[in-house]
Amino acid sequence: MYLVKRTTSNFLKILLIIGFGYFFWLMLKITLEYIPLKNDVSFLMIKQTEVVERTEYLYFFYTHVYTSIFVLLTGFLAILRKDFGLKNFHKNAGKVYIFLILLFAAPSGIYMGIFANGGFLSKLSFVILGCLWWFSTYKAFSLARNKKFTEHKQWMWRSFALTLSAITLRMWKVIIVYLFHPNPMDVYQIISWLGWIPNIILIEYLILKKHL
Repeated sequence: MYLVKRTTSNFLKILLIIGFGYFFWLMLKITLEYIPLKNDVSFLMIKQTEVVERTEYLYFFYTHVYTSIFVLLTGFLAILRKDFGLKNFHKNAGKVYIFLILLFAAPSGIYMGIFANGGFLSKLSFVILGCLWWFSTYKAFSLARNKKFTEHKQWMWRSFALTLSAITLRMWKVIIVYLFHPNPMDVYQIISWLGWIPNIILIEYLILKKHL
């Protein structure tokens, strides 16, 4: 019985790594669209008002895009809780993850949320997401410093669940557009909440059931 559970666990981990690798590659392709610096491609095509009228917008946008791809990678490596034969790899990956979120990715995300498409509801959701992302990451950092590693692990999972909203909101967008063909602004309002609320509910359930 133990062998079956262990085999199942290892199989699920492999699926998790493969799944993350696929979606990370998709996110990397999106990031590479903005290299070299461009202000008239992809998402920025529908943000020309901000690009033209707010000179600081592009700085926040590029900060968010360029750091978030590393946040995704280091966050995933950190939650695997393995050193891969390298001394303190897990610890150092976690440090990079926390540093990038607290100083760059979350603050720039909150700023961008203020100008999100879809009206007030979308703006509210993205600002809340950014604030929760920053807070959960800081909480994980604080608990690690105080050597409360069980709680640290749980808050890191909360943080990473919010990090994954970059992927899940795009998944929801594809599903909703394919099934219902709604107005684009309605799509933004829906996915702005669906992108992160189910993630955090799932993590809270797993923590409650002591799976994390």
